[in-house]
Amino acid sequence: MTATDLPVWEQRLRAPRVTLPDWALDAPHRCAYVSNATGTFEVFTWDRSTGTHRQATDRADGTTDFALSPDGAHLWWFDDVGGGEFGSWVRQPFDGGPAEPATPGVPDAYPAGLEIGRDVVVVGCSTADGESVHVLRDGTSRVLYASEHDASVAGLSRDERLVLLSHSEHGDSRHPALRVLTVNGDVVADLWDGEGLGLSAVGFSPVAGDPRVLALHEQRGRPEPLLWDPTTGEVERLDVAVEGDLLADWTHDGAALLVLAEARARSTVWRLDLATRALERVPTPVGTVGDVTDRPDGTLEYSWSSAAEPPVVRASTGEVVLAPPGAPCPGSVPVRDAFVGDVHALVATPPGEGPFPTVFLLHGGPTWHDSDAFASDRAAYVDLGCAVVHVNYRGSTGYGAAWRDALEGRPGLTELEDVEAVRAWAVQSGLAREDACVVAGGSWGGYLALLALGTSPASWAAGVAAVPVADYLAAYEDEMEPLQAFDRSLFGGSPEEVPDRYRRSSPLTYVAEVAAPVLVLAGANDPRCPVRQVDNWLEAAAALGKDVEVYRFDAGHGSLVVDERVRQVRAELEFVARRLGLPAP
Repeated sequence: MTATDLPVWEQRLRAPRVTLPDWALDAPHRCAYVSNATGTFEVFTWDRSTGTHRQATDRADGTTDFALSPDGAHLWWFDDVGGGEFGSWVRQPFDGGPAEPATPGVPDAYPAGLEIGRDVVVVGCSTADGESVHVLRDGTSRVLYASEHDASVAGLSRDERLVLLSHSEHGDSRHPALRVLTVNGDVVADLWDGEGLGLSAVGFSPVAGDPRVLALHEQRGRPEPLLWDPTTGEVERLDVAVEGDLLADWTHDGAALLVLAEARARSTVWRLDLATRALERVPTPVGTVGDVTDRPDGTLEYSWSSAAEPPVVRASTGEVVLAPPGAPCPGSVPVRDAFVGDVHALVATPPGEGPFPTVFLLHGGPTWHDSDAFASDRAAYVDLGCAVVHVNYRGSTGYGAAWRDALEGRPGLTELEDVEAVRAWAVQSGLAREDACVVAGGSWGGYLALLALGTSPASWAAGVAAVPVADYLAAYEDEMEPLQAFDRSLFGGSPEEVPDRYRRSSPLTYVAEVAAPVLVLAGANDPRCPVRQVDNWLEAAAALGKDVEVYRFDAGHGSLVVDERVRQVRAELEFVARRLGLPAP
């Protein structure tokens, strides 16, 4: 069977993809990227001077976390087991050769940042005992920092004297503080904006001798860039007159910042000259820019897609930088905006007139947002004959810090108020069939789907919950420590401190009220939404005689294997089609 003989939804999933290439700081012709061209997402190297591409990793569960040494001599990648995200860093020569352990003396852990210098490497580790940061130099390793609180490595100065950490010693990992230390462990300076105000580290200036740190602050109600010199204490909060939540990064020469603005589910790219403060927009099509970088020749490269058009890696000059091999990915339909009170939603519809069977496809995170970007799952549901509605509920990014933080203390229930308001609008407007509304999502979106099925059972004809939080008390016990810290910040304490809040927001609490059929997908090695707590919900549902189907897979929080992802989407589509009386996909 050729690719074009497959259903269009499957063609999209199997179509080769490539990420924006990263490049070595001192050898910019040496690049690396991730692609699924082999059927599994793996890391590839690309020597631009020769045009040579090489598959660097080849693991059963795929590989996505990588870094290049500054000289481009080595590719580093994270080696975990079974997609469980617990493991260690290894490295191999850029041109090929056996991989070797790269961090001797550093314990296996969940990764918490990696910075590679010419002579110094800084590695962040997260274990059940807390966070630690290790410095490797001259063949030896030592602990630079350790804390029971969530922390990560965020930067190494170009002269390799200073290390930037993001930490939550004040007890709130959702609003971190920053610290700069010498590589010998001496504290240089701390920066914190106070309770409820986060500082997101970006990194040091790429220029040797320039100790400035770029970070994002929230003092004006949204993420905006600041420059901090930890050696003098000087802080400058940059005024960037662009709508939306802002992300930023240095240009390669430190002379400017590249600013990515996210507003109403779409993004724009800007260049801010640090000498003149001139702000220039970089032309990009309407849609979503996933990542952007500048090359030493001044050309910008970025990854882009829209709901209708598949991903592409382009240059600011217009040409495609890196095209994946094989048949092109089929497109889909555009999305339109809907505003229900203060809630922004995105809507995609199949041909014809409504009302349609409608899938409310909820994003994960929760600190994320759905955007005008290509999504194979959305497109597959549209092919099935369903409208798809994305709800950027309270908790989503892209709408200011207050919107993002509005779910604190009452997670799950707050977001579902917004979802229910959009569902009511969709029915009243003639978009959605009231008897054929499906709630679906993965990760936090799967959690919200399970919670919605129990808290508003009359609203839903069916539900799909992929790798969800299902029993919040058990999930907290089993999940990785950074997520425990996230939950403590989200709920205002641990389950021992505020047990009623966890029970109130747990899908298990409402399992008896579930009325609609449910499909649950669970990963055996999932460290984020561990399988035991999913099984707790499934056992309770079975004891109550609930109509539940289960799809289990041998991976972690999702799968990097294309065949497995196809099987999962097929299970979801067949379940929805069968439950709504639609033609099989």
